[in-house]
Amino acid sequence: MPTAPAARLLVTGSLALATALALTSCSSGSGSGSDSNSGGSASDGKTHTVATAMGNVKVPVAPKRVVVLDTAELDSALTLGVTPVGATHTGTESGYLSYLPQEKVAGIKDVGEMMTPNLEAIAGLKPDLILTSKIRHGDTYDELSKIAPTVMTENTGYPWKENFQVHANALGKVPAAEKVIAEYGKHVGEVTEALGGKEKAGATEVNMVRFVEGADIRVYGRENYIATILADVGLGRPAIVDKAKDGFSYDVSPEKIDQADADVIFHSTYGDAKKSKETQTVGSGLWKNMAAVKSGKVFPVEDELWIQGIGYTAADKILDELLADLTK
Repeated sequence: MPTAPAARLLVTGSLALATALALTSCSSGSGSGSDSNSGGSASDGKTHTVATAMGNVKVPVAPKRVVVLDTAELDSALTLGVTPVGATHTGTESGYLSYLPQEKVAGIKDVGEMMTPNLEAIAGLKPDLILTSKIRHGDTYDELSKIAPTVMTENTGYPWKENFQVHANALGKVPAAEKVIAEYGKHVGEVTEALGGKEKAGATEVNMVRFVEGADIRVYGRENYIATILADVGLGRPAIVDKAKDGFSYDVSPEKIDQADADVIFHSTYGDAKKSKETQTVGSGLWKNMAAVKSGKVFPVEDELWIQGIGYTAADKILDELLADLTK
Protein backbone atom coordinates (compact mmCIF):
# COMPACT_ATOMS: atom_id res chain seq x y z
CA MET A 1 0.00 0.00 0.00
CA PRO A 2 1.70 3.22 -1.07
CA THR A 3 1.96 5.74 1.75
CA ALA A 4 1.74 8.85 -0.40
CA PRO A 5 -1.49 10.87 0.14
CA ALA A 6 -4.36 8.46 -0.43
CA ALA A 7 -6.80 8.67 -3.31
CA ARG A 8 -10.33 9.73 -2.46
CA LEU A 9 -12.56 6.91 -1.30
CA LEU A 10 -15.09 5.17 -3.48
CA VAL A 11 -18.69 5.76 -2.47
CA THR A 12 -20.25 2.80 -0.71
CA GLY A 13 -23.50 1.57 -2.22
CA SER A 14 -26.73 2.78 -0.65
CA LEU A 15 -27.99 -0.75 -0.05
CA ALA A 16 -24.88 -1.75 1.90
CA LEU A 17 -25.07 1.45 3.93
CA ALA A 18 -28.74 0.98 4.73
CA THR A 19 -28.06 -2.56 5.89
CA ALA A 20 -25.06 -1.41 7.93
CA LEU A 21 -27.06 1.24 9.74
CA ALA A 22 -29.86 -1.20 10.40
CA LEU A 23 -27.37 -3.56 12.01
CA THR A 24 -25.94 -0.70 14.03
CA SER A 25 -29.30 0.06 15.61
CA CYS A 26 -29.09 -3.33 17.28
CA SER A 27 -25.74 -2.56 18.91
CA SER A 28 -26.45 0.73 20.69
CA GLY A 29 -26.09 1.01 24.44
CA SER A 30 -23.97 -1.47 26.33
CA GLY A 31 -24.07 -4.05 23.57
CA SER A 32 -24.08 -7.82 23.89
CA GLY A 33 -21.21 -8.85 21.62
CA SER A 34 -18.33 -10.86 22.97
CA ASP A 35 -14.93 -9.43 23.90
CA SER A 36 -12.24 -10.00 21.27
CA ASN A 37 -10.28 -12.01 23.81
CA SER A 38 -12.43 -13.21 26.67
CA GLY A 39 -16.09 -12.99 25.66
CA GLY A 40 -17.08 -10.05 27.89
CA SER A 41 -19.73 -7.42 27.17
CA ALA A 42 -19.04 -4.65 24.65
CA SER A 43 -19.08 -1.71 27.09
CA ASP A 44 -20.28 -0.75 30.55
CA GLY A 45 -21.63 2.60 29.35
CA LYS A 46 -18.86 4.76 30.86
CA THR A 47 -17.27 7.14 28.36
CA HIS A 48 -14.51 9.71 28.12
CA THR A 49 -13.77 12.37 25.50
CA VAL A 50 -10.99 12.04 22.95
CA ALA A 51 -9.78 14.96 20.82
CA THR A 52 -9.72 13.86 17.16
CA ALA A 53 -9.25 15.33 13.69
CA MET A 54 -13.05 15.51 13.46
CA GLY A 55 -13.56 17.16 16.86
CA ASN A 56 -14.17 15.76 20.33
CA VAL A 57 -15.60 12.24 20.38
CA LYS A 58 -17.03 10.34 23.35
CA VAL A 59 -15.71 6.78 23.46
CA PRO A 60 -16.06 3.92 25.96
CA VAL A 61 -13.56 4.08 28.80
CA ALA A 62 -12.59 0.48 28.10
CA PRO A 63 -13.73 -0.48 24.57
CA LYS A 64 -14.12 -4.20 24.00
CA ARG A 65 -14.96 -4.47 20.30
CA VAL A 66 -12.55 -2.40 18.26
CA VAL A 67 -12.39 -2.17 14.47
CA VAL A 68 -9.28 -0.69 12.82
CA LEU A 69 -9.22 0.50 9.23
CA ASP A 70 -5.50 0.93 8.49
CA THR A 71 -2.15 -0.66 9.25
CA ALA A 72 -0.99 1.98 11.74
CA GLU A 73 -4.09 1.53 13.84
CA LEU A 74 -3.66 -2.25 13.76
CA ASP A 75 -0.04 -1.92 14.91
CA SER A 76 -1.11 0.43 17.71
CA ALA A 77 -3.86 -1.85 18.96
CA LEU A 78 -1.72 -4.99 18.98
CA THR A 79 1.21 -3.13 20.53
CA LEU A 80 -1.10 -2.10 23.38
CA GLY A 81 -2.43 -5.61 23.90
CA VAL A 82 -5.78 -5.07 22.17
CA THR A 83 -6.90 -7.57 19.55
CA PRO A 84 -9.40 -5.88 17.22
CA VAL A 85 -12.54 -7.76 16.24
CA GLY A 86 -12.16 -6.41 12.72
CA ALA A 87 -9.58 -4.84 10.41
CA THR A 88 -9.23 -3.95 6.76
CA HIS A 89 -6.77 -5.87 4.60
CA THR A 90 -3.97 -4.56 2.40
CA GLY A 91 -2.61 -5.78 -0.92
CA THR A 92 -0.47 -8.43 0.77
CA GLU A 93 -0.97 -12.14 0.22
CA SER A 94 -2.01 -12.76 3.81
CA GLY A 95 -4.12 -9.61 4.15
CA TYR A 96 -2.29 -8.53 7.27
CA LEU A 97 1.32 -7.36 7.27
CA SER A 98 3.81 -10.19 7.63
CA TYR A 99 5.73 -8.74 10.57
CA LEU A 100 2.68 -9.00 12.84
CA PRO A 101 2.51 -12.19 14.96
CA GLN A 102 0.28 -14.68 13.16
CA GLU A 103 -1.34 -15.82 16.38
CA LYS A 104 -2.48 -12.26 17.10
CA VAL A 105 -4.11 -11.58 13.74
CA ALA A 106 -5.55 -15.03 13.04
CA GLY A 107 -8.96 -14.33 14.57
CA ILE A 108 -9.47 -10.79 13.27
CA LYS A 109 -12.44 -10.43 10.91
CA ASP A 110 -11.65 -8.96 7.48
CA VAL A 111 -13.87 -5.91 6.85
CA GLY A 112 -12.73 -5.12 3.33
CA GLU A 113 -9.87 -3.48 1.47
CA MET A 114 -8.17 -0.63 3.31
CA MET A 115 -9.35 2.19 1.04
CA THR A 116 -12.89 0.81 0.62
CA PRO A 117 -14.00 -0.74 3.93
CA ASN A 118 -17.26 -2.66 3.95
CA LEU A 119 -19.70 -0.77 6.19
CA GLU A 120 -22.06 -3.72 6.45
CA ALA A 121 -19.24 -5.99 7.64
CA ILE A 122 -18.09 -3.38 10.16
CA ALA A 123 -21.58 -2.87 11.58
CA GLY A 124 -22.11 -6.63 11.75
CA LEU A 125 -19.29 -6.84 14.28
CA LYS A 126 -21.14 -4.43 16.60
CA PRO A 127 -18.02 -2.39 17.40
CA ASP A 128 -17.85 0.07 20.26
CA LEU A 129 -14.88 1.92 18.71
CA ILE A 130 -13.48 2.50 15.20
CA LEU A 131 -9.93 3.76 14.64
CA THR A 132 -8.67 5.31 11.40
CA SER A 133 -7.43 8.59 9.90
CA LYS A 134 -9.08 11.48 8.08
CA ILE A 135 -6.80 11.15 5.06
CA ARG A 136 -7.92 7.56 4.59
CA HIS A 137 -11.61 7.62 5.48
CA GLY A 138 -12.66 11.20 6.11
CA ASP A 139 -15.24 10.93 3.32
CA THR A 140 -17.10 8.19 5.20
CA TYR A 141 -16.83 9.67 8.70
CA ASP A 142 -20.58 10.33 9.02
CA GLU A 143 -21.44 6.77 8.05
CA LEU A 144 -18.76 5.27 10.30
CA SER A 145 -19.71 7.40 13.30
CA LYS A 146 -23.29 6.17 13.03
CA ILE A 147 -21.98 2.63 13.46
CA ALA A 148 -19.72 3.39 16.45
CA PRO A 149 -17.66 6.21 17.98
CA THR A 150 -14.98 6.88 15.36
CA VAL A 151 -11.59 8.29 16.28
CA MET A 152 -9.68 9.76 13.36
CA THR A 153 -6.20 11.24 13.36
CA GLU A 154 -5.50 13.86 10.69
CA ASN A 155 -2.93 11.87 8.74
CA THR A 156 -0.81 8.73 8.83
CA GLY A 157 2.90 8.03 8.49
CA TYR A 158 5.04 10.95 9.68
CA PRO A 159 2.97 11.85 12.81
CA TRP A 160 2.84 8.20 13.92
CA LYS A 161 4.03 8.90 17.46
CA GLU A 162 1.36 11.53 18.09
CA ASN A 163 -1.24 9.25 16.47
CA PHE A 164 -0.21 6.39 18.76
CA GLN A 165 -1.04 8.50 21.79
CA VAL A 166 -4.47 9.30 20.33
CA HIS A 167 -5.03 5.58 19.75
CA ALA A 168 -3.90 4.78 23.29
CA ASN A 169 -6.27 7.38 24.74
CA ALA A 170 -9.17 6.00 22.73
CA LEU A 171 -8.35 2.44 23.74
CA GLY A 172 -8.01 3.31 27.41
CA LYS A 173 -4.36 2.24 27.35
CA VAL A 174 -2.43 5.39 28.26
CA PRO A 175 -0.24 3.79 30.98
CA ALA A 176 0.63 0.93 28.63
CA ALA A 177 1.50 3.43 25.90
CA GLU A 178 3.85 5.31 28.21
CA LYS A 179 5.71 2.06 28.84
CA VAL A 180 5.92 1.30 25.10
CA ILE A 181 7.29 4.77 24.37
CA ALA A 182 9.88 4.50 27.12
CA GLU A 183 11.03 1.08 25.93
CA TYR A 184 11.36 2.40 22.39
CA GLY A 185 13.50 5.29 23.60
CA LYS A 186 15.73 2.85 25.44
CA HIS A 187 16.01 0.67 22.33
CA VAL A 188 16.95 3.69 20.20
CA GLY A 189 19.67 4.64 22.65
CA GLU A 190 21.11 1.14 22.58
CA VAL A 191 21.27 1.14 18.78
CA THR A 192 22.89 4.58 18.64
CA GLU A 193 25.47 3.54 21.20
CA ALA A 194 26.22 0.32 19.31
CA LEU A 195 26.85 2.38 16.17
CA GLY A 196 29.54 4.34 17.97
CA GLY A 197 27.46 7.13 19.45
CA LYS A 198 25.62 10.12 18.01
CA GLU A 199 28.60 11.67 16.26
CA LYS A 200 29.56 8.52 14.40
CA ALA A 201 25.94 7.70 13.56
CA GLY A 202 25.43 11.22 12.23
CA ALA A 203 28.45 10.89 9.96
CA THR A 204 26.84 7.90 8.21
CA GLU A 205 24.49 9.09 5.45
CA VAL A 206 21.59 6.70 4.87
CA ASN A 207 19.00 6.59 2.09
CA MET A 208 15.73 4.69 1.90
CA VAL A 209 14.75 3.80 -1.67
CA ARG A 210 11.40 2.27 -2.56
CA PHE A 211 10.51 0.64 -5.88
CA VAL A 212 6.79 1.06 -6.48
CA GLU A 213 4.76 -0.71 -9.13
CA GLY A 214 3.03 1.91 -11.25
CA ALA A 215 5.12 4.83 -10.01
CA ASP A 216 8.60 6.31 -10.10
CA ILE A 217 11.31 5.17 -7.72
CA ARG A 218 11.01 6.96 -4.38
CA VAL A 219 13.95 8.30 -2.43
CA TYR A 220 12.42 8.98 0.96
CA GLY A 221 12.73 12.44 2.49
CA ARG A 222 12.59 13.52 6.11
CA GLU A 223 8.83 13.61 6.69
CA ASN A 224 7.65 10.02 6.66
CA TYR A 225 7.57 7.09 9.05
CA ILE A 226 10.94 5.50 8.27
CA ALA A 227 12.69 8.89 8.30
CA THR A 228 11.63 9.47 11.90
CA ILE A 229 13.28 6.23 12.98
CA LEU A 230 16.51 7.07 11.15
CA ALA A 231 16.44 10.49 12.82
CA ASP A 232 15.82 9.00 16.26
CA VAL A 233 18.95 6.85 15.90
CA GLY A 234 20.81 9.98 14.76
CA LEU A 235 21.81 8.71 11.33
CA GLY A 236 22.83 11.22 8.68
CA ARG A 237 20.92 11.78 5.45
CA PRO A 238 22.35 12.84 2.06
CA ALA A 239 21.42 16.21 0.58
CA ILE A 240 19.03 14.71 -1.98
CA VAL A 241 16.43 14.03 0.69
CA ASP A 242 15.87 17.77 1.07
CA LYS A 243 14.51 17.81 -2.48
CA ALA A 244 11.61 15.62 -1.41
CA LYS A 245 8.19 17.02 -2.26
CA ASP A 246 6.46 18.03 0.98
CA GLY A 247 9.28 16.23 2.75
CA PHE A 248 7.86 12.88 1.67
CA SER A 249 9.89 11.62 -1.30
CA TYR A 250 12.03 12.69 -4.23
CA ASP A 251 11.11 10.55 -7.20
CA VAL A 252 13.65 9.43 -9.78
CA SER A 253 13.73 7.22 -12.87
CA PRO A 254 16.07 4.23 -13.27
CA GLU A 255 18.23 6.48 -15.44
CA LYS A 256 18.78 8.82 -12.48
CA ILE A 257 19.12 6.28 -9.68
CA ASP A 258 22.72 7.36 -9.06
CA GLN A 259 21.27 10.47 -7.42
CA ALA A 260 20.20 8.19 -4.56
CA ASP A 261 23.77 7.24 -3.66
CA ALA A 262 24.76 7.41 0.01
CA ASP A 263 27.01 5.64 2.49
CA VAL A 264 24.24 3.12 3.08
CA ILE A 265 21.13 2.33 1.05
CA PHE A 266 18.12 0.37 2.26
CA HIS A 267 15.59 -0.52 -0.43
CA SER A 268 12.19 -2.16 -0.56
CA THR A 269 9.70 -3.08 -3.26
CA TYR A 270 5.95 -2.62 -3.41
CA GLY A 271 4.44 -4.84 -6.08
CA ASP A 272 6.13 -6.85 -8.82
CA ALA A 273 9.93 -6.53 -9.07
CA LYS A 274 9.86 -6.03 -12.83
CA LYS A 275 6.83 -3.73 -12.94
CA SER A 276 8.27 -1.60 -10.12
CA LYS A 277 11.54 -1.24 -12.11
CA GLU A 278 13.55 -2.89 -9.36
CA THR A 279 14.93 -5.60 -11.65
CA GLN A 280 15.87 -3.07 -14.32
CA THR A 281 17.44 -0.66 -11.85
CA VAL A 282 19.56 -2.95 -9.67
CA GLY A 283 20.91 -4.64 -12.79
CA SER A 284 22.05 -1.37 -14.33
CA GLY A 285 25.57 0.04 -14.51
CA LEU A 286 24.45 3.19 -12.70
CA TRP A 287 23.31 1.13 -9.70
CA LYS A 288 26.40 -1.08 -9.65
CA ASN A 289 28.72 1.94 -9.78
CA MET A 290 27.20 3.67 -6.76
CA ALA A 291 29.50 3.94 -3.73
CA ALA A 292 27.09 2.13 -1.42
CA VAL A 293 26.85 -0.80 -3.81
CA LYS A 294 30.61 -1.04 -4.29
CA SER A 295 31.21 -1.01 -0.54
CA GLY A 296 28.57 -3.68 0.12
CA LYS A 297 26.36 -1.29 2.05
CA VAL A 298 23.10 -1.92 0.21
CA PHE A 299 20.41 -3.86 2.07
CA PRO A 300 17.05 -5.09 0.74
CA VAL A 301 14.34 -4.86 3.39
CA GLU A 302 10.69 -5.90 3.67
CA ASP A 303 8.30 -3.20 2.43
CA GLU A 304 5.55 -4.41 4.75
CA LEU A 305 7.76 -3.74 7.75
CA TRP A 306 9.81 -0.68 6.81
CA ILE A 307 7.16 1.29 4.94
CA GLN A 308 3.69 -0.07 5.58
CA GLY A 309 3.76 -1.00 9.27
CA ILE A 310 3.81 2.47 10.87
CA GLY A 311 3.89 1.74 14.58
CA TYR A 312 5.99 0.82 17.59
CA THR A 313 5.94 -2.94 16.98
CA ALA A 314 7.27 -2.35 13.48
CA ALA A 315 9.74 0.28 14.71
CA ASP A 316 11.34 -2.09 17.22
CA LYS A 317 11.90 -4.68 14.51
CA ILE A 318 13.36 -2.02 12.20
CA LEU A 319 15.76 -0.93 14.93
CA ASP A 320 16.99 -4.52 15.23
CA GLU A 321 17.56 -4.72 11.48
CA LEU A 322 19.32 -1.35 11.40
CA LEU A 323 21.69 -2.52 14.10
CA ALA A 324 22.38 -5.84 12.40
CA ASP A 325 23.03 -4.30 8.99
CA LEU A 326 25.01 -1.25 10.07
CA THR A 327 27.37 -3.25 12.27
CA LYS A 328 28.28 -5.80 9.60
